[in-house]
Amino acid sequence: MAVGDLKTDKGIEDLNTYLSDRSYIEGWQPTQADVAVLEALGKAPTSSNPHVLRWYNHINSYDLKSLPGEKKTPAILSAGAPASSTGKPNDDDDDLDLFGSDEEEDAEAAKIREERLKAYTEKKSKKPTVIAKSSIVLDVKSWGDETDMKEMENAVRSIQMDGLVWGASKLVPVGYGINKLQIMCVIEDEKVSVDLLIEQIQEFEELVQSVDIASFNKI
Repeated sequence: MAVGDLKTDKGIEDLNTYLSDRSYIEGWQPTQADVAVLEALGKAPTSSNPHVLRWYNHINSYDLKSLPGEKKTPAILSAGAPASSTGKPNDDDDDLDLFGSDEEEDAEAAKIREERLKAYTEKKSKKPTVIAKSSIVLDVKSWGDETDMKEMENAVRSIQMDGLVWGASKLVPVGYGINKLQIMCVIEDEKVSVDLLIEQIQEFEELVQSVDIASFNKI
């Protein structure tokens, strides 16, 4: 899908829809494509676009200059506001200029470019598929000291999804005899939406007051 001008509400809503089932702008790790869109956005989004806000906070947690790739306008912004483009192309075949110049090409130049594109596509297709995963620690807060924490943990662990594996857990005191459940899980980024997982946990309304992300790490 194409995302409109990020200086408009419609553009931000388009980006929110795009990120509803994605962790990053391109691929399965943060890259300079995320930085380009971050700069095009210009400012932090509001909670009315939760997927953009999640992505914005996550990308800002990195040293942006250290992220891989070339910072250039991603394909999704082709119909929207241009992102800044900096950096020089290197010799890495992953950074080939597949788009060429805007000047009219003769038949020989077009043939060469087509051959380069074909060779690039074949090489990319031979690379092994990497399953991107994340390790997440969730803080699940109870309503008070009368909440059955064991029942709460059983309820949380009852949530099953393809690509979700629950890990260790512990009770953490928060004061006045009240505890919160801190539980770890590993997810496959392509299969599991963190937002959806949190929503399902919060559906246990009699046990769960709220859920926060204590830590989020790519593995």
